[in-house]
Amino acid sequence: MKINLFIFSILFLSSGFVFGQLKYANDKIKTGADQTELYIPQLKGKRVALIANQTSIIGKSHLLDSLVKRGINVVKVFGPEHGFRGNASNGTEVGDEVDKGTGVKIISLYGAKKKPSKEDLADVDVLIYDIQDVGCRFYTNINILRDVMESAAQYGKEMLILDRPNPNAYFVDGPILDMKNKSGIGQFPIPIVHGLTVAEFAQMANGEGWLENNLKVKLRVIKNANYKHDMLYKLPIYPSPNLNTPESILLYPSTCLFEGVSLNHGRGTDYAFTVVGGPMYKGIYNFNYTPVSMPGRAEDPLYQDQVCYGLDLRQTDLEELVKSKKINLEWMMELYAKHPNKARFFDRSIHRQIGNIDYLAGVSEFKEQIKAGLSEEEIRKSWEPGLSAYKKMRKKYLLYK
Repeated sequence: MKINLFIFSILFLSSGFVFGQLKYANDKIKTGADQTELYIPQLKGKRVALIANQTSIIGKSHLLDSLVKRGINVVKVFGPEHGFRGNASNGTEVGDEVDKGTGVKIISLYGAKKKPSKEDLADVDVLIYDIQDVGCRFYTNINILRDVMESAAQYGKEMLILDRPNPNAYFVDGPILDMKNKSGIGQFPIPIVHGLTVAEFAQMANGEGWLENNLKVKLRVIKNANYKHDMLYKLPIYPSPNLNTPESILLYPSTCLFEGVSLNHGRGTDYAFTVVGGPMYKGIYNFNYTPVSMPGRAEDPLYQDQVCYGLDLRQTDLEELVKSKKINLEWMMELYAKHPNKARFFDRSIHRQIGNIDYLAGVSEFKEQIKAGLSEEEIRKSWEPGLSAYKKMRKKYLLYK
């Protein structure tokens, strides 16, 4: 194939769909992209732009290759964070390029440009969005989706979403973003785990007036076939360089919060988002690992080349985690309680890659609640009534049970 999917690595080589005790439903589900008969005929004679990355596949071929092979006039591709091929590090600006196989121009939306311009869309009739998401507010693809929707609405372009299952759609949890904490990792009044596919999110953004100046885009969706929110879906392609294991996908809603504390959360290892620790826990925890520089994944990880002691969350009972339908707060609470210098736990000055915990959690009180030693029940109580109100609003936009 023209775009080499090998470099993105298929998650599993086996044909089975059981990981531990978890049962995945991939053999039942058909993604929007795979249902070519529902949209290819409508693309004939149109000038098409893709919003895509390495996860945009039809079977084992990339969406771009498949459309070009079928005679569809793809005039350009817009790429998100991590780039069109998914090999750029977290937060790294990505430049424009030309796809070597097809000669199609690739325009980055994660650099100087954040959304397609009028000029970008002058030769476009329809925009197709097809990117795998992982269902968390701080995963930035939904920001780019909203930005593209705004441009499409502003310049009168049709938008087609090829939906994909959300691997964390089986639950909804976390505080609703306080808009005073709006940032690049949180731009909508939704919880940490929103329980939506990208098509459902797009309908919500349209319906709730989240596009600039209350614009509405002309939206068409190709739904996943045979899919329900409670079905677990094993991602066939890594969605980003550090979400590269099935454990990391399921743990991410909980462990991404550690981006806002002065601990290493596996960056600089082959198991990011599944371990958490630091040198200060020596003598407190036995488990240890050593982060190293990993070009394209973690060039300058926190505590590089230092032995980190802490929690090996790869030992988590994932079946119980899924059954709980909750973000795990106990890990954060435990690591704070056992930290020998608590004043440094949320200290961002230690390393440039430590994020803002207020932005990640979405609310400023979360950090203070951890410091005060509040119980999980007390913390969760503070998420109401916002979380319940969101769940009620969410029902208006669901495409699946």
